[in-house]
Amino acid sequence: MSKVSGNTHTQKQLNNYANQHNTNNSAYRANMNNHSNQLNPNNQNYNNTKSGK
Repeated sequence: MSKVSGNTHTQKQLNNYANQHNTNNSAYRANMNNHSNQLNPNNQNYNNTKSGK
């Protein structure tokens, strides 16, 4: 995992990075659920390009 330095990033950027990698964060969980749904071939709400649908 890469690290983010406070010397090269603002506090807002550091907070955003931390939230994106925090499993207790609602946005993190929503992103993971969305990613899972997109990879599910039985989910009709997403266009699965691998199956050619």
